[in-house]
Amino acid sequence: MQNKILDFLKRKPDYVSGDQVSHRLGISRQALWKHIQELKDTGYDIVAVPHLGYRLLSCPDRLLPGEISQHLNTRFMGRKIYYFDQVSSTMDMAMGLGLKCAPEGTLVLAEGQAKGRGRLGRAWFSPKYKGLYFSVILRPKILPSQASILTLFSAVSICEAIKEAVGEDAQIKWPNDILIHHRKLGGILTELNAEMDEVRFVVVGIGLNVNNDKKTLCSGAVSLKEKKKENINRVELLKEILRKMEANYLVFKAQGGAPILEKWRDYNITLGKRIKVFSHRRLIEGVAVDIDRDGGLLVRNDSGLTQKVTAGDLSHCR
Repeated sequence: MQNKILDFLKRKPDYVSGDQVSHRLGISRQALWKHIQELKDTGYDIVAVPHLGYRLLSCPDRLLPGEISQHLNTRFMGRKIYYFDQVSSTMDMAMGLGLKCAPEGTLVLAEGQAKGRGRLGRAWFSPKYKGLYFSVILRPKILPSQASILTLFSAVSICEAIKEAVGEDAQIKWPNDILIHHRKLGGILTELNAEMDEVRFVVVGIGLNVNNDKKTLCSGAVSLKEKKKENINRVELLKEILRKMEANYLVFKAQGGAPILEKWRDYNITLGKRIKVFSHRRLIEGVAVDIDRDGGLLVRNDSGLTQKVTAGDLSHCR
């Protein structure tokens, strides 16, 4: 009911009478007043003036499920939302929900994480109310060896969403980094629950620096706020990411990975560069020449031998 009240108030630029809201939504004036008080406690700035009614002045900068669901217009992505003010890790929460048969597209998000993590066990700094920290459960019918493509489609979706919602051009560094002007904006972590020949479910975790202040960022990192010189609407950015993820995921399910890989090639800054990859306790150095259909990086060394790298810690050589 609170979402319906908010939607009604958002469509009215001026005051709206309590009688009008109550009649339209089929609730009593007393019930309406109670809902309004609860919304104010959540952070919505709603004023009430006798003989005029209610008026919504502003919404809180929070990733509230009601705000995300409004006009999201996806079929399954983000239709089920688990929202937390603070968790240890959205990945841990989503993996647990995946084991409990949570539906595809289930979204787990938090305003802050105490133990946010990235690839290779690295910590991900997750200050409250600043960035986007969320995980999505997917249930693709693929082999475990094909799971890397889900990292790539997620990276493409993030770049497309940032362009659409913020107007900035982001790039992808293989395998999972999102950059702006060669500074790290965010990362993607993909974990799966699978058997030898079947993926039960995959959790895609995403962390983005959105409204983080420059002084709180690690060396070499950047936030969208720093780049744009203004605060970014986190709700609208998250909604656009979810829309792009669903669209690209449906393309992947219908047409395979080829269309996603073509998009990835357009956004990447790794191909054609001389790189070093530390993978499976060995160092591989050469030129990144392409990416294969499963998302593996093809690296040609100085002797002309091309090797496939499926995971690793990559750096560009200067």
